[in-house]
Amino acid sequence: MRLTILGGSAAGPNAGQGCSGYLVDTGSTRLVLDLGPGTLPELRRHADFRTLEAVVISHLHVDHVLDLVALRFALAYNPVRPAGPVPLWMPPGGEAFLAAVGSAFAGKAEGETFFDDVFTITEYDPTSALTIGDARVTFTPTIHYVPCWAIRVEANEGRALLYTADTGPDTDFSPLAGNIAVLAGDAGQPEPIKGEAVRGHSTAAEMGSLATALGVETLVLSHLWEEVGRDRYAARAASTFDGPIVVALPGATVEWS
Repeated sequence: MRLTILGGSAAGPNAGQGCSGYLVDTGSTRLVLDLGPGTLPELRRHADFRTLEAVVISHLHVDHVLDLVALRFALAYNPVRPAGPVPLWMPPGGEAFLAAVGSAFAGKAEGETFFDDVFTITEYDPTSALTIGDARVTFTPTIHYVPCWAIRVEANEGRALLYTADTGPDTDFSPLAGNIAVLAGDAGQPEPIKGEAVRGHSTAAEMGSLATALGVETLVLSHLWEEVGRDRYAARAASTFDGPIVVALPGATVEWS
């Protein structure tokens, strides 16, 4: 399997780097996990966006979904038309969310079908697995400021990818644990915020501890602010994890079998 980072910045894009977005390729199935602002141009460098097997969205924050709008226009107006609609898997509440977004970009008559014209939209049940090509996709809820789901992807009984999406350090990842090769994790909080009622993001050191606890091979640090410094993130993760650490940059890849 191969993971290609499409973005990796936090709530707003960094210079030359979009927000959350990941391309997962099993060898025969290509799916995108989240598509935040600035990630579609990077996706186009690595895959034909018209023929993806699926786009799967973890939650409904703008930094994880905004380029769905850009992708909609790219699919709708490209002179080389896609063979059919792209499967789009949304979290609970996603269909109403898309209808509202569509109404902001289209006339009233088109608003409810704005995304339906190019996507086959389905809300996934987070308690059940999805089969997408040869990939098996499973979910568990994270501790965040809105409902959010971590995503595990595995194929052909090989080792898995675990994408935490946005998560505080107290999320229980045990439902997705076991045989994980790569952890792509939210490490964007430089330090815990004193007095914060809900920890909705993790630090790099906390994500390193999670990688160690899960026994993963490679840790990908994501949801990062360039002002903090990539070396600083990596050093803090290395204090709690002694395996390979990849700091999310557009186009960076991790491969495993």
